[in-house]
Amino acid sequence: MAKLTSTKLRDIIKERLSADKYQFRFNRKEDTLRVEWKDSKQGMTLTLPSIIAKYDTRGEEVINEVVEHIEEALRMMKMEVELTGKEKQIFPVIRSTSFPKKTNAGTALVYKDHTAETRIFYALDEGKSYRLIDEVLLKEAGWSQQHLEEIAMFNARSLSTKYKVDRVAGNDFYFIATQDGYDASRILNEAFLDEMSEKVKGDMTVATPHQDVLIIADIQNKTGYDILAQLTMKYFTEGRIPVTSLPFIYENKKLEPIFILAKNRPEKE
Repeated sequence: MAKLTSTKLRDIIKERLSADKYQFRFNRKEDTLRVEWKDSKQGMTLTLPSIIAKYDTRGEEVINEVVEHIEEALRMMKMEVELTGKEKQIFPVIRSTSFPKKTNAGTALVYKDHTAETRIFYALDEGKSYRLIDEVLLKEAGWSQQHLEEIAMFNARSLSTKYKVDRVAGNDFYFIATQDGYDASRILNEAFLDEMSEKVKGDMTVATPHQDVLIIADIQNKTGYDILAQLTMKYFTEGRIPVTSLPFIYENKKLEPIFILAKNRPEKE
């Protein structure tokens, strides 16, 4: 693969998208590209180095995904959206604590604190993509945040918890990666976590390195922690929407972020 630079990536994205509809602003200092509708100025800002890092690992498919994501996200911004009547399409999504609490237009998003590393936001699923729910949408529906949370959590519990398992160096790693946009959201299904806790023989750890995977690991020896650290970092750097590279210990129905110290059982953050 030819070396991809920020300017090359900028040019590729501009070439793939319609210059008649969109305008582009490249910030060389911050290494970002903003793509927005010409008429409304609604849009999104891309951090180019993170896309390049994924391209170096996965190649051209990353560019295709990014372009499709931009087009769908900008299309959603144009749509008239309401929550009433779409209760079955509302789900919680996991984001890092550094994720913006407001839309680009300055409207506050609805969220709830989850762990020291993560927050819960709420999404209206529209098929190919979803829209994060803001306070304006909530007010227009006449809903309380508690009502929204109850709907989202009910739908999250209905998601499949089918997993694949790999055994590595005497440790079991369970992966949920359905690509439905809510794989990391399965961490909110307490009944599922409790079910897995009955299955594990060693320490139960849970990880949400990015939006599209949930990893549950049954760590039965010291090597298992080293493998888990490498695994979560790899997924974190490759994910389209990274969440956190820190896994969690699951004990007594609580999630505690942990730093993994090589050759040792990790310490809680």
